[in-house]
Amino acid sequence: MSELHKFLFEGLPVRGIVVRITDAWTEILRRRAANTQTGAYPVPVTEMLGEMLAAATLMQSNIKFDGALVMQIMGDGPVKLTVAEIKPDLSLRATATITGDVAPDAGLGAMVNVGNGGRCAITLDPRERLPGQQPYQGVVPLFDDRGEPLDKLSDVLQHYMLQSEQLDTTLVLAANDTVAAGLLIQRLPLQGAGNLDAEGRRLDEDQIGRSEDYNRIATLASSLTREELLSLDVDAILHRLFWQEDVLRFAPQPTDPRPHFACSCSREKVGAMIVGLGEEEAASILAERADIEVGCEFCGMQYRFDAIDAAQLFRPASQTPGSSSSAH
Repeated sequence: MSELHKFLFEGLPVRGIVVRITDAWTEILRRRAANTQTGAYPVPVTEMLGEMLAAATLMQSNIKFDGALVMQIMGDGPVKLTVAEIKPDLSLRATATITGDVAPDAGLGAMVNVGNGGRCAITLDPRERLPGQQPYQGVVPLFDDRGEPLDKLSDVLQHYMLQSEQLDTTLVLAANDTVAAGLLIQRLPLQGAGNLDAEGRRLDEDQIGRSEDYNRIATLASSLTREELLSLDVDAILHRLFWQEDVLRFAPQPTDPRPHFACSCSREKVGAMIVGLGEEEAASILAERADIEVGCEFCGMQYRFDAIDAAQLFRPASQTPGSSSSAH
């Protein structure tokens, strides 16, 4: 079962989160493999998408945002786009768009950053937007301050966190075809009202890289190997890394959300998308085939609209019958 654990280091300005996504991750991969049009992901894509899913879950849990956190990586390689979406209840979904061959040993650069023009975008989409409110989005390149390509997702996201929150962050990520796992260690910001003013934010920035406690714990966290992160349970990971530290754990409660797969696609949303295409475009598609077929890239669900369904979509609301058309 997928699990997420939070912890603090007693008396130190450092917090941490460990996540292990198992059943939800294998469900995502199962649905992808069952899609006859796409087939299973190549191994490097599986690993990158799993790391994204683990990282997005850690970030969503860390900021306690009331809305969806969407992580996207886009570029000019054979993998054009990867997306991981996490909601406040830790429901999650992920997908990747592949347009070319992916080498068995391909890294982040070879998959999405061939010309060093790849980008990572983090979007925070509030559950209930105010009038005129737009989602917040932060974007970072897949290279460092010297323009050197970054070939590890954890390095890209640490760079993002440093820019967006001005806080030291260490991420260790790993994924295979059964587990997507991650460890986050972060220096805590200044406490109290002082953190709300410009002086408090400046002091936080001044502390970047200077906390000996954080640096020590970050070094320990970075020693965790990929194999250990994928194979050890949470208790074993924390003991392996921090057995000499005073770790205060927050045991998950029965009512706490656990990472789980869920897709928010629906026939109504697909219908709205068809309406967005316009009646003329919809009619041209139906002139060539029996129905308009749209598949969800996240869950594989197929939605079909025949000529009668399409006509009802474009009929004025006052003329629409009370009962809706059923799927074909």
